Parts: sequence; C-alpha cells; structure tokens
Amino acid sequence: MPSNADLLHSLKIDRTAPPPPPSRKGLWIALAVAGAAVLALAAGLALRGGRPVSVQVAEATAIGGGAASAPSVLDASGYVVARRMATVSAKVTGRVREVLIEEGQKVKEGQVLARLDPVDAEAQRALSASQLAASESQIASVQAQLTQAEADAARLATLVQQSLVSRAQYEQALAQRDTLRAQLATARRNAQVAAASLRIADNGVDNTVVRAPFDGVIIAKAAQPGEIVSPLSAGGGFTRTGIGTLVDMESLEVEVEVGEAYIGRVKPGMPTQTALNAYPDWKIPGKVIAIIPAADRGKATVKVRVSLDARGDPRVVPDMGARVSFLEEADAQRRNETETTGVLVPAAAIVRRGDKDVAFVVSGGKVVERPLVLGRTLGDDRQVLRGLSAGEQVVLEPPETLADGMRVTRADDDEEQQ
Repeated sequence: MPSNADLLHSLKIDRTAPPPPPSRKGLWIALAVAGAAVLALAAGLALRGGRPVSVQVAEATAIGGGAASAPSVLDASGYVVARRMATVSAKVTGRVREVLIEEGQKVKEGQVLARLDPVDAEAQRALSASQLAASESQIASVQAQLTQAEADAARLATLVQQSLVSRAQYEQALAQRDTLRAQLATARRNAQVAAASLRIADNGVDNTVVRAPFDGVIIAKAAQPGEIVSPLSAGGGFTRTGIGTLVDMESLEVEVEVGEAYIGRVKPGMPTQTALNAYPDWKIPGKVIAIIPAADRGKATVKVRVSLDARGDPRVVPDMGARVSFLEEADAQRRNETETTGVLVPAAAIVRRGDKDVAFVVSGGKVVERPLVLGRTLGDDRQVLRGLSAGEQVVLEPPETLADGMRVTRADDDEEQQ
C-alpha cells in the first residue's frame, strides 16, 4: 500500500513533459458546416435545372364571379346619352379651307377644328383699316386749320379794340374758329366709328376659324375642304350646317323610360346598377339624378336620368343600349360587400419572402414568384387585391427552398403517370 509521501508525489505537475497534441474538434465542425452549405447549394441548383419539384396547386378564382345578383326593386332599359354635345359650326357662311379633326380625336377647349376661306373677311378688315387711317388724317388737317383760326381770332380781337379792323371781320374770324372746332369733334367721332368698324372686321376674320367650345371627343366629321358651310340651313343639300359633332365624355349618363305604374318605386338619389348591352358582365354603380316631370302619353312612360360612376371610361360611348337595376339602399350595400375586386386563393398558397407576401404561380413548367397585395381573410381562403388573376395556378404550401424560376410538376400528374 503506497504511503502518504508517494500519494503527494503523484499530485505534482511534471513541467518537463511534452505538451498534449492540439484538439481538432473545431476544424471538424467548420468542415461539416461548409459541406452542408455545398450540399444545399447543389440541391438548389439541382431543383432549378435538374429534377422538377412535385407540388400541389390550386386555382385562383374571381370573387363574386358566380354569386347570384341581389334583387332589384325595378329594372328598366334605356340608352347612354351625353348632357354636353354640340354640332360645331362657323358663325359665318363661307367656304371650308381646311378641316383639322377626325372621328375619335380628343380636343381641348379653344382648339382649332377648321378654317374657312378668309378672303372676304380680310378684304373687309383692310377697308376698315383704310377708313380709320383716313379719319385720323382728317383729324390732323382740321386740327391744323383750327390752330390757325384761333390765332387769327386772337389777333383780330386786339385790332378791333384799337379800331384798326371792323367788328364784322372779327366776328367772321370767330365763326370760322367755331366751325373748325365742330369739324374737329366730328372728325374724332368718325375716327372712333372707323376704329369700331375695324374691330368688327377683326372679329369677322376670327369667325372664319372654328374652335372647340369645350373639352371632348369628335364623334362625327361633317364637312370637307371646298364645301360651303353656314350656321343657317339654306334649304338645299349643298350647304353644310356644321363642321363636326363634339361630345363631352365626362357628361355621359343613362336615360331610361319607366312605366307610369312603377314610377313610384323610383326616388331621386336612389342607388342603381347599370349593365351595358355590349358588356353584360360589367356592373356600373350609379344613382338616380332626376325624374323628368313629364310623361309620354303614347307610351305611358316617364324618363329617368341615371348617373354612371365610370365616367371617362372609353368603353362607355353615347347611344349604347343599357339596362338599369334600381336598388334599395340595403341591396346596394349588400352588393358592394359581395361583389369585391380581386381573386380568392387558399391561404396555404401565400408565404412570406423577406418583407413581402408572395405566391408562386405555375407557368410553363416553372414557378414565378409574385408579390401580392392582400385583402380580407375569408375562412381558409385569402382575398388578393393585386398580383394574381383569375384562373392562374398557385403552389400550395411552397417549401422554403422553392424559388423563382424552379422547375415543378403537379403532384396530380405524377400520380397519373404512376
């Protein structure tokens, strides 16, 4: 059995012994992390360009696309009309020199639409300008004579006091002076008349230029260069009464005829929904503007004006056929709640990538990452306001490794092939 001295000696540190070999545990950990990164990169590359990833897909559906429409109080048919529409014509009769409009062209207020031949108007303006110049020269002549007559009258006044000239000569000089003063006043008024005549002649030249009275769209071109146009009908077929027809598209509304027996159901300000015959699936909200206080005796109907919230939309044009549904206020609110813009997709198809909500759309055997603008949550589905269209295929529960451009196959297709 060892003694206490031997035990104490065994606890001493031998400082002459060589150091133990260094541990390689950290090196192995670093190598393992690098290998995992390489494997993940290789897997990602393989998924992009190698073997396709099998995914489950679902279709984005339009919200309210198959919903039944809310009941209406009354339905009526009518036409789209414009509150501001004008057949633009010249203010004077003349021959058309040039027409600067075409059907469908948008014009601004004051824009030149056509020009008439200004030969006659310019000749009249030249005559008026000559008359004004003659009147002004006559003023200068009379003014010079009046200055001489005033000087003569002043000189004779001194001489008559000295009895060097007769009183009759002095009175004759005064009469001559007063006559010239009257002639000067007349010449000045004649110059004013000539100036007014020149302004009228300028207006006559300006009237040969046809301008747009308001902003709008040309829907008809009625004249060609060389034709005679007149603001008044000449009673024959050789004189045009207008250059073209201009419509303010912002003033479009719908006019419907409601039977006398049902007009009591319609109230001013009542919400409406209009469907154009050309676009039956497009429901345009609006309201009743006014009920025309007159009935058609032959048809037993009353006209109702209905506004459109889609003013300025190029799809709405005058004289289109339309069908208007008059809604109760509760029906209008319910219609607004059910018929919402956007599409509906399963919530499982939406994931976060960075700070964005995205979905992966299957297109051409690959996935395309789409950023989304989300709306309400409807059960297990989610409303997408922007980013997806109805009918597109989206990936359900996309894995973290799924990225834009990767090749995919539908799981349903894989099962059918097996």
